[in-house]
Amino acid sequence: MAVSDGHTITIEQGTEHVRVVHDGQVLAESTRPLVLKETGCPPRFYLPPEDVRTDLLEASDSHSVCPFKGTASYWSLPGGKDEVWGYPEPLAEVAAIKDHYCFYEVQVV
Repeated sequence: MAVSDGHTITIEQGTEHVRVVHDGQVLAESTRPLVLKETGCPPRFYLPPEDVRTDLLEASDSHSVCPFKGTASYWSLPGGKDEVWGYPEPLAEVAAIKDHYCFYEVQVV
């Protein structure tokens, strides 16, 4: 658990079966997501790279900085913009999410 000034982040090994579908095509499917819970944000599923069709993602020039997780890189879905992000070099407190992918739209099946 990472805590700073009342801000908390927990990362747990999830057991949910999650799927990401875009225009009828499965972009990711996993039964081993990491579930990140952060103060003020909805829970997010971070998927291991082996469970993501990275060949369908296009790297973006966008980056953002989170004081609790580090610098995020973004990817675009076919025909979309920056709908996937990850932390190639996360801060030590959240090292478990390194190289995992997070999608805005995830189905729990």
